[in-house]
Amino acid sequence: MSTIHWTEAHTVRSARWHSENASPPPRRITVADDRMKADTAYRLACEGTALLWRGDFHNARQLLRAMSRRMDRKPLPSGNNAQETFRLHRRARGDRARVLGRLVVLLDDTHALGLRRAPDVRQACTEAYGPPHEPTAVSLN
Repeated sequence: MSTIHWTEAHTVRSARWHSENASPPPRRITVADDRMKADTAYRLACEGTALLWRGDFHNARQLLRAMSRRMDRKPLPSGNNAQETFRLHRRARGDRARVLGRLVVLLDDTHALGLRRAPDVRQACTEAYGPPHEPTAVSLN
């Protein structure tokens, strides 16, 4: 079980890291909220920084869609043959998943999502992740 650490309000905090695709915990974490612009979020995510969301839930979903649109602006590379095209397509999809997966939310020790206007995800998270034990960071995506 991996743990992530970040600084928020001059206090070092930590949470268990959970990834559905077994990706390693992020090394750099920045606290983000409704004031963060999509271009900044996209640049940080592309550089490998996880964005721990502390703002409004619906704004986080909008930010995720905006980051997705920025990724869609890049044309997909095409290869010289079908096999190479497929490999390049799979690589691009993997890169997309990694970048969008860097928008992270924190579930508290009851699996509740403590964001404004957030849905009640406790039962779904308990069924998916098991009984809650401690705060857990998961990708919003």
